[in-house]
Amino acid sequence: MADKARAKRLADLIREVIAQKLQRGIKDPRLGTRVTITDTRVTGDLREATVFYTVYGDESDREEVAAGLNSAKGMLRSAVGAAAGVKHTPSLEFVPDALPETARNLEHLFDQARERDEEVRRTSAGAQYAGEADPYREEGERAEDDANAADEVDTEDGAGPGSTDSTEGRTDR
Repeated sequence: MADKARAKRLADLIREVIAQKLQRGIKDPRLGTRVTITDTRVTGDLREATVFYTVYGDESDREEVAAGLNSAKGMLRSAVGAAAGVKHTPSLEFVPDALPETARNLEHLFDQARERDEEVRRTSAGAQYAGEADPYREEGERAEDDANAADEVDTEDGAGPGSTDSTEGRTDR
């Protein structure tokens, strides 16, 4: 198995060779300037390469480009083999990149979130708080409440203020 750095270098080389070949070397009218190679990944054994691409156009354009890439696969693999100089030229698999669809989906979700935020803003415009106007206690009130709470804890133990604990000095065996 090859190291990751070598696989990355080979993937970068494959991406560049295929992009150049699509721009200059292939006369197929289905390809050309409508195709963009976005990413290339090579397996650890350097036997297979997955080439991700995007297409400028609608669904029929995407189908035409996919057919054009599959028909040019042999010529593109030969160009990669000549440029790479490896013992075994990786087989190529072309996969449409999901990046544009993902971006459209995220943009749609952001629009929905903006609409919900605006709806919450409109709903809360005339709303009032459910509690008091000043829900925070003043400093003097806090000290009195803390003292009352301490007295209640002492009386619950049965010891009360000023009584002694009978367990002091006793050891368990």
